Amino acid sequence: MFIGPWDQGGPWSDEGINGVVRWLNRLWSVVERDADALDNQPTDPAAVRNTQRVLHQTIRKCYEDLDRFKFNTAIAALMEMVNHLSRVWNEQSIDAATWRDCIDKFLLMLAPIAPHLAEELWERHGREYSIHQQAFPTWDDELAAEEEVTLVVQVNGKVRDRITVAANIAEDDARTLALGSPRIQSHTDGKAVKNVVYVPGRLVNVVVA
Repeated sequence: MFIGPWDQGGPWSDEGINGVVRWLNRLWSVVERDADALDNQPTDPAAVRNTQRVLHQTIRKCYEDLDRFKFNTAIAALMEMVNHLSRVWNEQSIDAATWRDCIDKFLLMLAPIAPHLAEELWERHGREYSIHQQAFPTWDDELAAEEEVTLVVQVNGKVRDRITVAANIAEDDARTLALGSPRIQSHTDGKAVKNVVYVPGRLVNVVVA
């Protein structure tokens, strides 16, 4: 499932299993951690919000990818979520309730991919038998939305800068920030700006004469 797009197949290799086995062992370790330990630490609201965003983005991507038989990218999204959970655990920055919510929904996403492992972990967490009789988790597009995006800024089609802005930035503000960038000004000084093309959430292209 992880070797590549399902409809394209790929060369079979026993060695290819090793990486996935290491990941399954790692996720077992992460899922089995005692959430109560997080109640003894102060919570970082920004980390909680970011974790919720990662969770809902992962649910959305996993659902859509499984529906299209894109198993490799669904698994990749779950791998990224495990990395995130491992990081916030080491930082002790989220609360136990958020952790448990993430773990339950992670296992529900894992169930179609690693059914026996997911069932075992579901039972070990005292959840109702069977995980395969539970509904796939749903996502909230608002919680999944990025708060910031990186805009590529071009001058005559050539990338000259990248700026981080609010995801809902207005077009006029995006243009103003792009034109105010010192890197962009170094390519526009002494030249006439003929046009500024803005592609929301992606790029600003400054056309100069």
